[in-house]
Amino acid sequence: MDPVLTVTAVSILLGSLIAFAFFANYFGKRKSEVQSIAKSELQPDPKKQNKPSQSKKSHLKAHSHSHADKDQNKRHHPLDLNTLKGHGDSVTGLCFSPDARSLATACADGVVRIFKLDDASSKSFKFLRINLPAGGLPTAVVFSDDASSIVVASQTLNGSSLYLYGEEKPKASDETKQPKLPLPEIKWVHQKVHEKKAILTLVGTNASYGTADGSTIVVSCSEGTDIMLWHGRTGKILGNVDTNQLKNTMAAISPNGRFIAAAAFTADVKVWEVVYSKDGSVKEVSKAMQLKGHKSAVTWLCFTPNSEQIITASKDDSIRIWNINVRYHLDEDPKTLKMFPIPLHDSGGATLHYDRLSISPDGRILAATHGSTLQWLSVETGKVLDTADKAHDGDITWISWAPKAIPIGDGEALVLATASVDKKVKLWAAPSTH
Repeated sequence: MDPVLTVTAVSILLGSLIAFAFFANYFGKRKSEVQSIAKSELQPDPKKQNKPSQSKKSHLKAHSHSHADKDQNKRHHPLDLNTLKGHGDSVTGLCFSPDARSLATACADGVVRIFKLDDASSKSFKFLRINLPAGGLPTAVVFSDDASSIVVASQTLNGSSLYLYGEEKPKASDETKQPKLPLPEIKWVHQKVHEKKAILTLVGTNASYGTADGSTIVVSCSEGTDIMLWHGRTGKILGNVDTNQLKNTMAAISPNGRFIAAAAFTADVKVWEVVYSKDGSVKEVSKAMQLKGHKSAVTWLCFTPNSEQIITASKDDSIRIWNINVRYHLDEDPKTLKMFPIPLHDSGGATLHYDRLSISPDGRILAATHGSTLQWLSVETGKVLDTADKAHDGDITWISWAPKAIPIGDGEALVLATASVDKKVKLWAAPSTH
């Protein structure tokens, strides 16, 4: 072959190889750049990525703030007067003083608080704090004689105890200083009562029936079958009864101190009479009558203010009003005066049974609860006067009417108090009965 042609061919071949290598490298870089651009679009720069995160955070904050605004601006139930806060745990019991100016609460944080109710619409309330002995959790409270002494039921690992706390007389430390505020001190105590069983209810009244001397009679009902009577001021045991009904639910005493009634495991309600001696002391507690008519267990009961009727709620979906002002000594049976269907139902139409009952001091309004729901009924007709579907953020543990009207602003009104596991106590105005 001609050397010139050979050199030329080799030159062309080398040039082609060089050109191929150059373009291969060029297009390889372009492909890499395209891939990196695509990746940058799928995985944004961290600096740019912070912006959506901040936007999302501010959105959540605004959303939360929006909910807070809604909660804050949410219209309260028209009967919701006030909330007593400051409890550190579930509020298990409450009780008004006889003059309705004090409200005592029992809380699972181990503290009994006595609030001063000078005005039910006040923004804040002063309260007296009573710390129970170590290990004791207050479960129920009831005033004894006046607002200066209170009986407290306490639960410990060793069983139930009852304490009477009374105010010590104020003492001046010296002539120039003002007297110290009275501090509560234990006046009497009974430990391991009810054979160590828990106390379900603790109620009391100033006995005024017959020859009764007006002393406070306290009734404690255990989770077993026994019920005990106590003298509020001295702590003396006045009597005890056995329901013989497997397990108690609750017990109540009539406002005049004549009768004690208990709701237990069965459909029948047993009633006992407290018999007083001529000197005003309790002579005995004797069986008086039974309320028969419900088809299923009675969940709660209460006496009317005149002590002549008992109102019962049952799992048979009914409410009954009984006349107990009968000559039971002559075998006259108590009669059902009225019977109403329970007007509370779930979304499926099933009747919801009442957990608690409390009647207003004028005898016209029956307050009833189921879980966190609160209803007011007309005692005359059984019709619903009002309902608070979610009165609390948890189950209601106790309800009680003030024994008389309480000041509210420039006026006064009947007030209902409710306690709950949500650590709050609420005050409610009475609905109109018209």
